[in-house]
Amino acid sequence: MRKHLVIALVAVCALGAGCGRSSSGTAAPSAPAAGGKSAKELVPQSVREAGVLRVATSEGYPPMEMYKPGTQELTGVDPDLATAIGTRLGLKTTVTNAAFDGLIPGLQGGRWDVAMSSLSDTAQRRQAVDFVDYFNAGGSVMVKKGNPEGITSLADLCGKKVVLAKGSSNLEIGKRQNDKCEKKMEILQSEDAPTGLLTIDSGRTVATIVDSPVAYMFAKETGKYEVLAEQYDAGPWGIAVGKQNTGLRDAIAKALQELVDDGSYKAILDKYGTGPNAVSKVTINTGAP
Repeated sequence: MRKHLVIALVAVCALGAGCGRSSSGTAAPSAPAAGGKSAKELVPQSVREAGVLRVATSEGYPPMEMYKPGTQELTGVDPDLATAIGTRLGLKTTVTNAAFDGLIPGLQGGRWDVAMSSLSDTAQRRQAVDFVDYFNAGGSVMVKKGNPEGITSLADLCGKKVVLAKGSSNLEIGKRQNDKCEKKMEILQSEDAPTGLLTIDSGRTVATIVDSPVAYMFAKETGKYEVLAEQYDAGPWGIAVGKQNTGLRDAIAKALQELVDDGSYKAILDKYGTGPNAVSKVTINTGAP
């Protein structure tokens, strides 16, 4: 899964990023100290004068970031949220497509102001950047519509035929559960999620585990599947901001919280079928230690 790709932090640090952790080893506060100021008032003067919020993403991970069919126009949860944040800050938003492994180095090199592309907030990445956490995602169980096997949890997969994508963390979730099963699963491995779903369609398997936003997208678009509510190995995804740019970080966090509070944030997530991944409170650097 994209969110578990490893960023080459040695290269990032070479670009001048503040890669050291604090002496206490603790993360930044879970929420910005914004006082009574609005998000627009928190925007740093240099960004306000430029009038643009430069956002980088990496297309190819629907429904989070993708091209509109037949175009080179970026759309999805992340581009739409980025635009809404920019509007709340009084800025024009530009969204640039870039290689996933170049997002954080490009951010540290000053090519853009933020990177927003289904990035997990991890301890390793927090050595180079801060994260405004806005989305919670893990692996979700998918079954045929109507749930004919009556599956309600991972434990119910024991003794059943299940399909999981090769090399994914969802495969590891399934394997860990299988270690606990008295009657083992029969695990088939597919090249990707769509291929795995074909085995459910044909009756060869009864369930799979897929990244929750992707699972909800497939369920919404096809009408052929159901997604169990529980997420496994879930954690926050964050908007990456340079550690030296705490003012912009706090402005983005405040803008996003305002979007949460007025319902605009949830409306964007619901548009792409990812409402179950919503957070009620925007936080900073709250991924796993």
